Amino acid sequence: MGDLTGKVAVITGAGRGLGREEAIQLAQQGARVVINDINRPEAVDAAQSAAEEIKGFGGDAMVILGDCADSNDAENLMKSTLDAYGDLNIMVNNAGFCRDKTIFGMSDDEFDSVVRVHLRGHFVNMRNVTAYWRDKAKAGEDVYGRLISTSSEAAIYGSAGQPNYASAKAGIIAMTMGAAQLLIKYGITCNVIMPRALTDMTATGQTAEMFQAPADGSFHAFDPANVAPLVGYLASPEAGKISGEVMVVWGNEVAVLERPSLADAIVNPKGAKKWAVDDLHAALATQYDDNYVSVWGGYSVPPT
Repeated sequence: MGDLTGKVAVITGAGRGLGREEAIQLAQQGARVVINDINRPEAVDAAQSAAEEIKGFGGDAMVILGDCADSNDAENLMKSTLDAYGDLNIMVNNAGFCRDKTIFGMSDDEFDSVVRVHLRGHFVNMRNVTAYWRDKAKAGEDVYGRLISTSSEAAIYGSAGQPNYASAKAGIIAMTMGAAQLLIKYGITCNVIMPRALTDMTATGQTAEMFQAPADGSFHAFDPANVAPLVGYLASPEAGKISGEVMVVWGNEVAVLERPSLADAIVNPKGAKKWAVDDLHAALATQYDDNYVSVWGGYSVPPT
């Protein structure tokens, strides 16, 4: 079950945290793993350490450094992977960082840099690998393709202190769902995970205490290693029919996000004509009555 022998996997941001655990998981299932991380001293050391850990248990891993959101680096990642292993079957986009502030005080750079690494970082690598898979399929070659994107519940809850991060994570879902629709005819699956885990992004600030390991040594629900088996499963042959899904994963739980739905439409009682403001107020007043709580009763419900 879950055998990935002979398959090739690329994981961005794989030196530490979630990416490292995902790389180890895929290698344990038999995949040849490409560890991608930024070319900075700490990241380089972490990436090399991850590769050595995989080789230590008999796995096959290599490191390709580069900025996941840079088009040239992404092309080099793709080319170097194909040169080394001859194929690419599994793409896990994971790299990212946070620069948290409220909308009032966020600078252009704080917004752009986070959107760049998360959303553009997904885009350039998704573009490259999906084009490769499509071209192989059109040439009549067998294609094994698994695209796994990393989003966050911030995409659905808004996250008031992360307008950059939440926006990027929402965009990742939309982009992956579009890719899923295009690629299923080739047998290629595209899914999104929303991990809850202790990483560099959750180890500081308001979330730090919640994500720490229990002092009594009991099960650490937020250990990033708990997320990796789902990535391994979605990359496996057994998950070949699962595509276009969004899954929240943490601890010993996986929850599938339900498809958004519309409440019953409120129709202009005056028939097929443009709404008047007075009529809209009359029609909507029953829904937004004294029992309605602003924000908490709306689309974005803060998590409990």
